[in-house]
Amino acid sequence: MSILDITVVNVALPTFATDLADGAEPLAYSTVAWTVTGYTLALATVIPLTGWAADRFGTKRLYLAAIGLFTLGSALCALADSINMLIAFRVLQGLGGGMLMPLGMTIMTKAAGPHRMGRLMAILGIPMLLGPILGPIIGGWLIEHASWHWIFLINVPLGVIAIAYAWVVLAKDSPQPSESFDFLGMALMSPGLALFLYGVSSIPGAAAGEHGYTRVWVTGILGLALVVAFVFHTFRPEHPLLDLRLFKNRNLTISIITMFLFAAAFFGGLLLVPTYFQNIRGETALMAGILVAPQGIGAMLTMPIAGNLSDRLPVGRIVPVGIVLIVVGMFGLTQVDENTSYGVLIAMLVVMGLGMGGTMMPLFTSALKTLKAHEVARGSTLLNITQQIASSVGVALMSVILTAHLNDARSPHEAATSYADTFWVAWVLVVLTLVPAFMLPRKKEESHLLDDEAGEAAPPVVMH
Repeated sequence: MSILDITVVNVALPTFATDLADGAEPLAYSTVAWTVTGYTLALATVIPLTGWAADRFGTKRLYLAAIGLFTLGSALCALADSINMLIAFRVLQGLGGGMLMPLGMTIMTKAAGPHRMGRLMAILGIPMLLGPILGPIIGGWLIEHASWHWIFLINVPLGVIAIAYAWVVLAKDSPQPSESFDFLGMALMSPGLALFLYGVSSIPGAAAGEHGYTRVWVTGILGLALVVAFVFHTFRPEHPLLDLRLFKNRNLTISIITMFLFAAAFFGGLLLVPTYFQNIRGETALMAGILVAPQGIGAMLTMPIAGNLSDRLPVGRIVPVGIVLIVVGMFGLTQVDENTSYGVLIAMLVVMGLGMGGTMMPLFTSALKTLKAHEVARGSTLLNITQQIASSVGVALMSVILTAHLNDARSPHEAATSYADTFWVAWVLVVLTLVPAFMLPRKKEESHLLDDEAGEAAPPVVMH
């Protein structure tokens, strides 16, 4: 449910823009995009909280609470009658959804044991691969044959069943509180990111005269100040929210820089595709979902291959190939107009998917391989939060650029050009990603996971 809800909303953005508008004019794209940005920011917020809360309250209790929160958030999203209510309830949904993956990983890792980890990871990879394919299709089908409310309502019976089943089958908790939690770090990072991105997303409204630039400057600068304060604070506590000391590891640093640029460009740009199909080509939400699915199929083909190659080849020989494929695919999207062949568009999406599948898991592997056992959980948290924050930044940036261009568009051709211009920005970001990607290790890396003889490596969290 959590993975599907990252992609299921993508095809619903044009519907939100018209159904939740106050008047005849549809809502700005930069506004409705916050239904995605708010969700991913909430995911990033709870990832570092999950490990501490599981130790403090027990894995089973927290897992049940996470499913309950996600299900409640889904029900409230379906009842929302304004865009602000929907964004707020998407945040609530994300707070529950962000805990489901790491908690589920922890529960299943303990149940499977070390000798079955390979098979377990293969099984866990299935929903991760199917989510980007099925999410837009399911979302489009529900919007076309029912209403947008059902993309959230469908989670309610599933959530209730999951809570009942987990209550019966999961082992009883035995909480063992360990380290303290960095509440000050949380209080600085989460509102800081939200305020900064809100300030950025307010730029088109200010340019269109809907409000003054004061909102942009005040919220943007305040948010940036909180983020800077968080960075300085994080070196003080023994157990910080994010352990930035890990940036001393060169491989981790290069991997995270590459991950940030890649995720911002790829996920920010990809969000525009279903909207282009609906607003420019006049397709239904279902058809838009079907047309976007080839990207997920491409990723499904290369992700297992890239995973196997990561065990045998240096990651610096794998990731640049994946990014070059994304550069090629994204370049095709920069040429879109109101009459671009669907065959060309689908081919470009497949190529981008092939590149994405060859990029994410090798980056994840490279970053963690040179960490010691006791650093894996913190390194995994840092990578996951980087990916979620980068996705939020990318969505906010692309939506601002697209909205600004659409405000000036006076014809279907100019509207199509607005999408092409925004894809150019995403393309430039992907090209820039090649710079750190070529700095990744090009020789076989030595693993340090067994350097801590007494330490046990916590299971890494697989990325959403």
